Amino acid sequence: MSWVIIIGIIFFIWVISLIFSGEIKAAKDRDPAAKSSWEILLLYPGVHAIIAYRITNVLWKMKIPFIPRVLSQLARFLTGVEIHPGATIGKGLFIDHGMGVVIGETTIIGDNVTLFQGVTLGGTGKETGKRHPTLGDNVVIGTGAKVLGNIQVGSNSYVGANAVVIKNVPPNATVVGVPGHITRQDGKRIDIEMDHIHVSDPMMQHMVELLKRVKTLEDKLKE
Repeated sequence: MSWVIIIGIIFFIWVISLIFSGEIKAAKDRDPAAKSSWEILLLYPGVHAIIAYRITNVLWKMKIPFIPRVLSQLARFLTGVEIHPGATIGKGLFIDHGMGVVIGETTIIGDNVTLFQGVTLGGTGKETGKRHPTLGDNVVIGTGAKVLGNIQVGSNSYVGANAVVIKNVPPNATVVGVPGHITRQDGKRIDIEMDHIHVSDPMMQHMVELLKRVKTLEDKLKE
């Protein structure tokens, strides 16, 4: 009897791996620490959270009350990732590490999006209707970033670590700072493995230039 149970568990895991092969491939492609598909399926909380979301989203669309939210809260407890069953998520989402990620009810996420730990896709208050962000395809949201309100982040854009975005972001853009401001928009796709800490900040560049000018004027006054 025990062998039947073990075989059943293995078969169940195999079926799950086939169904969610897109998410597993996304994790393997974007995480250099990933060693195998089995490791990703069994040990990655971001993948577990997405699997739970796919189940709860089906129940949500069937208008089954209470149960989808219960399951999503259970998934939050187990993975540290909170995804509302009503969110709309495309293919190939990768949630790296996962802890502290929050995805609101009316959030729309395109294909091949990457979210790092601590990301919030949330609202700004007690609005009704569409109140959470819409992310295009191939978007990368850096560690700790907050994207708030019914705004759009265009495809192939990158939001830097700890940025707070409250306005629309055009496609192919890089956004950093609090509040978020665009530092690059050159029509090129953002590399998913982009270094989070080496993102140009025009405000800081202006400050450096201003300090240099002040130093030059001080030197001239001394002369």
